[in-house]
Amino acid sequence: MTSPALKVAPTQNDPEVGLSEQQRAKLADGLSKVLGDTYTLLIKSHAVHWNVVGPLFLPVHELTEQHYNDLFAAADVIAERIRALGHITPVSFDAMIDRARLSEASSAGTTEEMIAALADDHEAMARRIRGITKEAADEHEDFVTHDLLNARMGFHEKAVWMLRAIIA
Repeated sequence: MTSPALKVAPTQNDPEVGLSEQQRAKLADGLSKVLGDTYTLLIKSHAVHWNVVGPLFLPVHELTEQHYNDLFAAADVIAERIRALGHITPVSFDAMIDRARLSEASSAGTTEEMIAALADDHEAMARRIRGITKEAADEHEDFVTHDLLNARMGFHEKAVWMLRAIIA
């Protein structure tokens, strides 16, 4: 016999935190898009980590490990913010990918090509996050989401600098 405690499913709720349901829905939608892109970039960073070769193997291998670890931790923070806003996070990888703008890598390519692709994706993430911050977090005075997104934007901008410096 199954315990009733195991039959509880996540539901959307309506926390009274100074944001309307419409505002929280807009914020959760934007965060879900960032979550999808975060997972896509995490996987791409991991693939570069595994496939990098050449004289810069070790520094690129270590940098991409730092990046995918940061992205993995960020995914949890982003998902928990969606839940705190009263919404359910995407529950499948397909649902996350459907919200992502970044595309999966089609092949490994050269080390330079892989690094350039990661830099391009980090730039795209910074732009997307900046837009969501302006359109949702600032507009609705959601300071928690604003701070979370600013931290993510800072990570992506720094990643662009480091990756571009490698291939300069």
